[in-house]
Amino acid sequence: MGIVQICKGEYYWLEPANAFEPFQDYDVGLIALAFLQGSFAYGGWNFLNYVTEELVDPYVNLPRAIFISIPLVTFVYVFANIAYVTAMSPQELLASNAVAVTFGEKLLGVMSWIMPISVALSTFGGVNGSLFTSSRLFFAGAREGHLPRLLAMIHVKRCTPIPALLFTCISTLLMLCTSDMYTLINYVGFINYLFYGVTVAGQIVLRVKQPDMHRPIKISLVWPVIYLLFWAFLLIFSLYSEPVVCGIGLAIMLTGVPVYFLGVYWDNKPQCFDTFVDKMTYLGQKFCVVVYPVEDEKKNEESGEEIELKEQSVPLSAEDEQTPKSADC
Repeated sequence: MGIVQICKGEYYWLEPANAFEPFQDYDVGLIALAFLQGSFAYGGWNFLNYVTEELVDPYVNLPRAIFISIPLVTFVYVFANIAYVTAMSPQELLASNAVAVTFGEKLLGVMSWIMPISVALSTFGGVNGSLFTSSRLFFAGAREGHLPRLLAMIHVKRCTPIPALLFTCISTLLMLCTSDMYTLINYVGFINYLFYGVTVAGQIVLRVKQPDMHRPIKISLVWPVIYLLFWAFLLIFSLYSEPVVCGIGLAIMLTGVPVYFLGVYWDNKPQCFDTFVDKMTYLGQKFCVVVYPVEDEKKNEESGEEIELKEQSVPLSAEDEQTPKSADC
């Protein structure tokens, strides 16, 4: 659509003299904040990494999927924005609550109903991918002992982490309590990029301190260094521009610290606390019909030796203690 508009001569706002015309004074902090909010649209680039356990031949398919999806999505998003700019002025873009819908109304006429449906389908696909991947974070954290063990359980037939999905749903609803969507994007964007940067920096540290570690997927250090430079610019100036919003985001993140000390670090808990947790776990198992997954013999990729990984499943009732059930996935 954007190409059609350009061919018709509708490229006034794409000309450099008009495209870079400022509507307010330049400010580095606002530019960084614009990058932070704009990058939210490209935020799914890392989701596939969360589900590597469920990929077939992940060492081959994971890089392949990333190399194909990121350029493709970037191409589509950039040309979609070019199409918007050819049909709408910056003032109209800022005044519109749904840019794609306004764009459809201006160009598609009686077929403008296609745009709301397309936006709804796109949103549904994004939410589906986010739920599929984000719930695996809670699932993996619980399996490592950092979250309640109920979140590490899967359905006895469908093999889906239902408790982790419900936990994701509840936490998402709590986030929606804010009335300003842009503030929520700033919260999420700031926290996400904070952890992204720490993770990438950790990879560089491991590369330096343990250069001989087995790495099935290995790239040049140039790329993480470039990312960290962009990351530092983004976070430092976003913090400078919106210190209150970023500070609240940090406060929300730090609420996990007391939870960690109470749930993980504190070993000698009172018996009543353990009893309460066990009862809640048992109740959650009955409600969701879930048990611990049991994995058979798997290949240890690092040593090449076969190891046997088995996790004790928690029975759904006292009668099942002698014959615990587990999901055969």
